[in-house]
Amino acid sequence: MFFDQKLVHVFLIVTFGQILHGLADGVSESPQIPTEFDKNVTSHTNILTPTTTAPELPLPPETCDDTTSNGKYNERDSKVCLKCDFNCSCVYGQLVNVTCWYKEQCLQKHPTLQPENITDEMICRYCYQTAEWEHSCPGTENCKAVSSPRERYISNCTVNADVLCLGNRTFLKKLPCNWTSGYRWSIAMLLSITLGGFGADRFYLGHWQEGIGKLFSFGGLGVWTIMDVILIAIRYLGPADGSLYI
Repeated sequence: MFFDQKLVHVFLIVTFGQILHGLADGVSESPQIPTEFDKNVTSHTNILTPTTTAPELPLPPETCDDTTSNGKYNERDSKVCLKCDFNCSCVYGQLVNVTCWYKEQCLQKHPTLQPENITDEMICRYCYQTAEWEHSCPGTENCKAVSSPRERYISNCTVNADVLCLGNRTFLKKLPCNWTSGYRWSIAMLLSITLGGFGADRFYLGHWQEGIGKLFSFGGLGVWTIMDVILIAIRYLGPADGSLYI
C-alpha cells in the first residue's frame, strides 16, 4: 500500500513538471507584445522612411527667343522684326536693356535697314505675362456668354507689335465668352415691362417657343410676366444665341 502511494506521488510530480515545461516553451514561442516605447519608435520610423519619390521639377527653358513662325514684317519699327539676345535669368518686372538685331525677313522687305546691333529697353517678363491691352485675342461665337457660370474658350493671342517680351509672341489664353450679336438690354427691358404679357420680350430675344407659350397663356396669368421682368433686369435671361447685351 505504501509502495502504491509512492508511485502515485512520483507520477504526479513528473506530470506537473511536464506541464510547467510546456508552459515555459509556449511563453518563449509566443509573439512579443510591443511596449508603448516600441510603438512610438516604430511610428516615427515609418514617418521618416520615404514611401514615394519627390516629383521632378521642370527644367528651365533653354532659350527665351521667339520660335513661332510669324511672317508679319510690315512695320520697320515693329518689335516683331527684332531678334534679341535675351537674358532668361532676369528678375520679373525689372527694366533691362537687351541687344537686338533685325531679322533677315525684315532686311529683305526693308532694304534701307542696317544689319547692326540695336540696344532696346524692355520689362523682364514672358509674352503670356503681358497686360490685356498689350496683346490681342480673337473672339469666338462657339460659346455661351449668358450662362451661369459664364463659359470660357481658348484663344490664340498675339502680342502687340510695339511690345518686346520673352518667349513666343503667340500664346494660348483661356478667356470668358464676351461676344454680342446686337441685342440691347434696354429694349428687352422695355418690351418686358410693356408687352411682356404677350411674349414680346421672348420673341425679341429669340426664345420663340417660350414666346408662343407666354402669348397664349396671357403671360402665365401675370406670374410669367413678372418673373421675366426680374430675370431680364438682373441680366440672367439673355439672347437665345448665348451672346451678351450691348
